[in-house]
Amino acid sequence: MKQAIKHQKTVLIILLSNIFIAFLGIGLVIPVMPSFMNIMHLSGKTMGYLVAVFAVSQLLMSPLTGRWVDLYGRKKMIIIGLFLFGISELIFGLGTNVWVLYLSRVLGGMSAAFIMPGVTAYIADITYDEERPKAMGYMSAAISTGFIIGPGLGGFIAAYGIRMPFYFAAVIAFIACFSSIFILKEPLNKKQLAEIAAKTQQTNFFGDLRRSLNPVYLIAFLIVFVLAFGLSAYETIFSLFSDHKFGYTPKDIAAIITISSIFGVVVQVFLFGKMVDKLGEKKLIQWCLIAGAILAAISASISGFWLVLAITCLIFLAFDLLRPALTTFLSRSAGQEQGFVAGMNSTYTSLGNIVGPALGGVLFDVNIHFPYLFAAVIMAVGLVITLFWKDKQFAANMQEQPDADQKAAGQRLAEQQAR
Repeated sequence: MKQAIKHQKTVLIILLSNIFIAFLGIGLVIPVMPSFMNIMHLSGKTMGYLVAVFAVSQLLMSPLTGRWVDLYGRKKMIIIGLFLFGISELIFGLGTNVWVLYLSRVLGGMSAAFIMPGVTAYIADITYDEERPKAMGYMSAAISTGFIIGPGLGGFIAAYGIRMPFYFAAVIAFIACFSSIFILKEPLNKKQLAEIAAKTQQTNFFGDLRRSLNPVYLIAFLIVFVLAFGLSAYETIFSLFSDHKFGYTPKDIAAIITISSIFGVVVQVFLFGKMVDKLGEKKLIQWCLIAGAILAAISASISGFWLVLAITCLIFLAFDLLRPALTTFLSRSAGQEQGFVAGMNSTYTSLGNIVGPALGGVLFDVNIHFPYLFAAVIMAVGLVITLFWKDKQFAANMQEQPDADQKAAGQRLAEQQAR
């Protein structure tokens, strides 16, 4: 049931807490991973694979969970996702064999594929169009805040044991899971879910993937991929670049990331909704891509701590505005296809998060400046793609395409029965 945000405070707090806890849990373990690597005698390649398998698992599950969000409801997907996340962190903390760690990361990727589409669709269901940018800005801020607080809290908890951050992450995930069971209510009634399910059941896993290649959707999802590809390549290399070029200590790098992230969160919370109202999602995305491309290129040639901090604050801000702007646009245009669009959004994001860091690492070995320049080129490509993006037509087609798909499926069924 759609209501003004001021009347949805409890529900929004629970939803945002769920997202915050998931990303807090991810951030918690970052400071202890090098030590964990040493006590488990793991190679750097293995640690890289453990990062990649999370994204691969999320990538493979996202189309399915996107459909299940429409079939079975938003609340169930959120609860399952939180439960899986808690199990994955617990398994990782208890793990003494590499295969157990891989199992944990697979479950972690699956949990993200459940939580993100569920929360995104839930927020879309309960907010009006004019207030949705503000709500999506809150969601993005919750994600960023989890990343900001997580590493610092994880370092503190690790003083009580190297595995304690994993156990703590598991506990808070289970608390969020059980609180959601009793506090959250399914935003759609049975009739609404049945109507959406009737359309969703006409599709399948591979059908959703093929459907995402339809020109109606492809440009928007290409932008999702390009964005994730460029941002992950830049962000993954940032600490390596800072260490190799400037000789920054982990403390210096942590200070830059934390200050830049806080700056981005403050702007998200207080100005993102106003920016969308003034510019619209498409123009905001384009301006952020322009700024991101220019700043990424500049990043390869600057020096000095304060200048690096200033440029990093600005480029992180561009990234932090891009994510919710694109999510808001897709959500606003999706109509009753919230699950499909949220699932494909997660799928293409995961694909970019797999390819971007891998290619960024290869380029870094060739020349430490290449990943930044590459990220700038990728964002410029994204800007060019948006020039072919007719958002009003896209929104109209999003509404028409499901009906056309259902009509075509009905015709095929009638033909089969006639035979």
